[in-house]
Amino acid sequence: MTPGHEFFDPPSPIVSGFRQRCPRCGEGKLFKGFLALAPACDHCGLDYGFAEPADGPAFFVMSGVGILVTFVFAWVEVVYRPPIWVHFVTVFPAMILGCLATLRPVKAWLVASQFVNKAEEGKFESLGRHDHDPRRL
Repeated sequence: MTPGHEFFDPPSPIVSGFRQRCPRCGEGKLFKGFLALAPACDHCGLDYGFAEPADGPAFFVMSGVGILVTFVFAWVEVVYRPPIWVHFVTVFPAMILGCLATLRPVKAWLVASQFVNKAEEGKFESLGRHDHDPRRL
């Protein structure tokens, strides 16, 4: 095969998300920092310019971790009635560590999902045209 025409069997978005690897080859690094995406895959050369998960990872992580930790907090409060300092010592670290531990894999999963589903910004053909009537096709 000529260079640039390799066949890739991409892993599922969940697998490449948990591994935090390239969504095309499953081998190259996805991140260059804690949350900053690398410009391209160091293994297959895939340009990560298509990836724009925006605030999605933060929303999903904060919601999921927040619901789980709040449920555990409420259960502990009802069953054991510990002093307030126990909640401060356990709940805040659980929220912070839970969010930090899951943010990278969730972001990698959303980037891989964008790649697999060929997601891109919405474009409208009629944008700026006054003669377009959507009822006439």
